[in-house]
Amino acid sequence: MLRSVICAALMSGVVVSGAWAQASQQQQQPQSALPGGATSLRETFEDWQVACVTQNNAKRCALGQEQFGQNRQRILAIELAPGDNNSLTGTLVMPFGLLFEPGITMQLDDKPFGKPLRVRTCVPAGCIVPLQFDAATSNALRGGTTLKLSATPSESNTPVNFTISLKGFSAGLNRTVALAK
Repeated sequence: MLRSVICAALMSGVVVSGAWAQASQQQQQPQSALPGGATSLRETFEDWQVACVTQNNAKRCALGQEQFGQNRQRILAIELAPGDNNSLTGTLVMPFGLLFEPGITMQLDDKPFGKPLRVRTCVPAGCIVPLQFDAATSNALRGGTTLKLSATPSESNTPVNFTISLKGFSAGLNRTVALAK
């Protein structure tokens, strides 16, 4: 699991995945600076945050959201970085105590969405689920209002549901793509 300056800028210390690693591999050539010559940038688009960092002549940008419980303990986090051909690569950080099988199912609004997601591993920040969305999925997310996740806790067979607001997602993704160029 990678811990980077970028993840601190994006989600105040959330441990992130290969989205940053993939973004850095795809962007090995020198990138133009951020607006105003800044080395980091953080902007909010309703329920989503855009963060960029320029380091070693490479610019890395991602879009993310965190959710916290009443005790300010993180419940989940999602981070997505733009890829080639309007695709998205990222990571979902889920809470401990979930069964790895049958995986995490998704719904976009009230429609089943994609194949069940698999947990890669669990680290102190939570359980890591890699995300890979093609252009069609990226476009569908832009038009949706909520991404619903369902996972089964280890102590019961009753699924637990999580809801990720897509309010501001489209505008935030547009900004992330523009900044990443």
